[in-house]
Amino acid sequence: HCITRLRFKLKDESKADTDILKQMDGVVTVIQSAGQYQVVIGNEVADVYDTVLEVSGIQGNAPQAADDEMDKNLSLVDRFIDLISGIFTPVLSVLIATGMIKGFTALLTSTGIVAAKGGTAQMLNILGDMFFYFLPIFLGLTAARKFKMNEFTGMAVGAALVYPSLSAIMKGDTLYTLFDGTLFHSAIHMEFLGLPVILMNYASSVIPIIVAIWFGSKVERNIAKIMPAMLKNFLTPFFTILIVIPLTFLVIGPVATWAGQLVGAAAMTIYNVSPVIAGLFIGAFWQVFVMFGLHWGLVPIMINNITVYGFDPLVVTYFGCSFAQIGVVLGIFLRTRDAKLKSISLPAFIAGIFGVTEPCIYGVTLPRKKYFVISCIGGAIGGALMALLSVKLFMFGGLGIFGYPTFIDPKTGDLAGMYGGMIA
Repeated sequence: HCITRLRFKLKDESKADTDILKQMDGVVTVIQSAGQYQVVIGNEVADVYDTVLEVSGIQGNAPQAADDEMDKNLSLVDRFIDLISGIFTPVLSVLIATGMIKGFTALLTSTGIVAAKGGTAQMLNILGDMFFYFLPIFLGLTAARKFKMNEFTGMAVGAALVYPSLSAIMKGDTLYTLFDGTLFHSAIHMEFLGLPVILMNYASSVIPIIVAIWFGSKVERNIAKIMPAMLKNFLTPFFTILIVIPLTFLVIGPVATWAGQLVGAAAMTIYNVSPVIAGLFIGAFWQVFVMFGLHWGLVPIMINNITVYGFDPLVVTYFGCSFAQIGVVLGIFLRTRDAKLKSISLPAFIAGIFGVTEPCIYGVTLPRKKYFVISCIGGAIGGALMALLSVKLFMFGGLGIFGYPTFIDPKTGDLAGMYGGMIA
């Protein structure tokens, strides 16, 4: 499950009684997208998830033998979205929670409520930074689940990428340089079996660990096929680690990092051509992307930009959408004389304040198409204003009103971005 939706991967979606589900109390709607049968619940989704597992006897994250066959029936776009959502959904709630702590820490220190160099700020910074810094370890776990690799071997690959001694080695003597004068200029500080190791900072990185785990799953599977049963338990991870981690440092990590930099450069190029048009487009269509799960294709770009540049100015232009949505719903609540619509609108509006807009979309505006279009127009204006006011996302944090502190530059304490986000 994610913040609001139970996500099923069904062998035959035609057997699900969608009409009955949609009429159930507590179910907002049902969406069939990206190879997933998504039941939108809302704020109680975690409790419903636990109950479904309990009464059905199934395991939530257990890989099913039919997955590969089911994936082949999906389009390339659907397979990509399914892959990204499967890797990021399990970590999203903690990523948001720690980002909120980091955002509020930036707010407290920039306003002088908490001393920037004091113990309280230091402790809060630890709480806010820890998850994002060690993100490769957590993505190593979720990617291993997705690619059907041993989860702890996947975490070991992630841990190698953020091994503390690497930063000290990178600060040491330079043996020689590779690709001098090019975009790929690299100082070599160590060799492995005579081969140059291009060391990079993999803290908070996304693409290197996902590619490494995909490759590692192939290696592990092939080793397991030829390994005698009595030796498989310890020799399979032994050889997998021995092969995958050095190759990740030698080839996969640098290439994937450069790919991430190119993705970031491409995103910034699109943004720089016309920030306002980029903001208009993302703001106008973000809610549509969310409805079909397509926003997962943009979430890695946002995290990648924060990793590469320290901020994201592009994808963050979606931020005004939820406020446009709740503005429309508040207007409907104030003006409608329909008692049932009034009773739906108020709790939907309250949920939307905190960034959970599915009850607004599916319960109020989408069934009345004109009002959904109005909210998209509002989102477009908000996106254009975000770009016009140069609002940047410095940390992946809270939704709705909890998102404001994520626009504060933690290095300078500048509040201009937060004010810009509020205006938008």
